[in-house]
Amino acid sequence: MSIGPVTYLEIEFPGKQFKGEIVPALKELVDKGMIRIMDLVIVMKDEDGLARPVELSDIPAEAAEAFEGLSADNLGLLTYDDIAFLAESLQNNSAAGILLFENLWTKRFVDAVANADGRWVAFEGIAPDVLNEALAAAD
Repeated sequence: MSIGPVTYLEIEFPGKQFKGEIVPALKELVDKGMIRIMDLVIVMKDEDGLARPVELSDIPAEAAEAFEGLSADNLGLLTYDDIAFLAESLQNNSAAGILLFENLWTKRFVDAVANADGRWVAFEGIAPDVLNEALAAAD
């Protein structure tokens, strides 16, 4: 069984104001078969810089309700050490969603590369904020 490239994504919400508005867009990607969520972790970082993963039941009800019906495998591939490392970049008094997902839309290409005896050497993404800043600077 082939697997498409896997991407991790960390999205920070200042003031721990995770409201769940992005979940319907994420659910649409899953429902359309574009991605498969392998792991999803919510992290809270307090005013003193202490970060901890939290359960959906520990976030505000309106945010937790947004996750209903979202298909996630939660394979446990993101370890506590991974989460702690990613949380270091968060600002104090913030919340974050950390997502590990397979890019299903690439599977045919992945299989073609394998059939051609190709080898993936690198697969990198550029964060939209970084790309928008670069494009603005180029203008």
